[in-house]
Amino acid sequence: MSGNGSTIGKKLSNLSFSFRIARRYLFSKKSHNAINIISGLSAAGVSIGTIALIVVLSVFNGFESLITNMFSEFDPDLRISAVQGKTFDIGGSEFEQVKKLKEVAVFTEIVEDNALLRFKDKQTPATIKGVTSNFSKLTNIDSIMYDGNFQLFDGGFERSVPGIGIATVLGFNAHFIDPLYIYAPKRTSTINLLRPESSFNQEQTFVTGIFSVRQSQYDDHYVLVSIELARNLFEYSENTVTSVELKIAKGADISLVRKKIEQIIGKDYQLKDRYEQQESIYKIMKIEKWIAFLILSFILLIASFNIIGSLSMLIIDKKADIQTLRSLGANNGLIKRIFLFEGWLISIVGAVIGVITGSALCLIQEHYGIVKLGAGYVVDAYPVVTNLNDALIIFATVLVLGFLAAWYPVKYISKTIDN
Repeated sequence: MSGNGSTIGKKLSNLSFSFRIARRYLFSKKSHNAINIISGLSAAGVSIGTIALIVVLSVFNGFESLITNMFSEFDPDLRISAVQGKTFDIGGSEFEQVKKLKEVAVFTEIVEDNALLRFKDKQTPATIKGVTSNFSKLTNIDSIMYDGNFQLFDGGFERSVPGIGIATVLGFNAHFIDPLYIYAPKRTSTINLLRPESSFNQEQTFVTGIFSVRQSQYDDHYVLVSIELARNLFEYSENTVTSVELKIAKGADISLVRKKIEQIIGKDYQLKDRYEQQESIYKIMKIEKWIAFLILSFILLIASFNIIGSLSMLIIDKKADIQTLRSLGANNGLIKRIFLFEGWLISIVGAVIGVITGSALCLIQEHYGIVKLGAGYVVDAYPVVTNLNDALIIFATVLVLGFLAAWYPVKYISKTIDN
């Protein structure tokens, strides 16, 4: 046991000795000034690559956060839908249990299907989303109203709230006196070839507002109507829905609430959070982010090759020191560790400077928006979100690349010295 402790202590002592010499070599003056210049350029190259990684990943985080906030204005916290089929009945006891959960602040019934819109002489397909009267409490729909206000029934007439893309195509604004007609094929009857127009259900609404999520999948396709109108249009019964959307009470843990609801509704229904509702978009953004990370890491690896030249020249410059260390009993392993630490320290210095500078630039952009996107964009300045996990991943990546760059010249140190 004492032998093992002695061995470990000796190894630690050797590592400490190697590190101290490497640190001295890094900051001390060399006999050839070119070595100092190359070492500085190596650290600068690593710093610039690290800054680029920090900035690019932070910008990706910013755009992801921006899109998430946009979707959160329209998407619910949780959405229940059928595993099989388009519709399901909410008259069962399980949905009453869900509705009575204290963690569920809003329970909204949804009927959603495709239809044809006609305004005057213009037509366009759209997705009709019938919602209950508490939809405004479920989402932040009032905050994304581009024109007019959110109202689905005024006591006498059915109202509708389309997306801004649909309003642009059909050419109307809020409170136009001309009605918006909605057509959907009859589900419960066959098509009449002699009178095809009789094969469609028709509903008439008046536009009371226009919303803008600034996402084409909503703005260009969706029209919000009352759930009663949607059920009449698509011929669904009173308790039939295509989904149920839930808002979780403030302060409640969504993951815990989700597990509780899944136990209540069983395996015939699926429950999706906001990320899963837009899973494809978030996956694409993640893929783009990490592809950019890999490309910049490759550029950083090329920049780290300067360490090879710096170490090679330093090994030659310290040839006499190496011979002295050998005379004092140092083996090749200890000498290699000295120069390996030397190369690694160059990477560490560059990484630390890069992480601090890159994070500072991102924080300045995040709070002051100095770099502008220009006119016509959702936001004025590039959105940036600095993430500690990204900084740690980048720092670790730089250390690994620095180790690989330092390992190559150190591996052949014996041949370099002997020649």
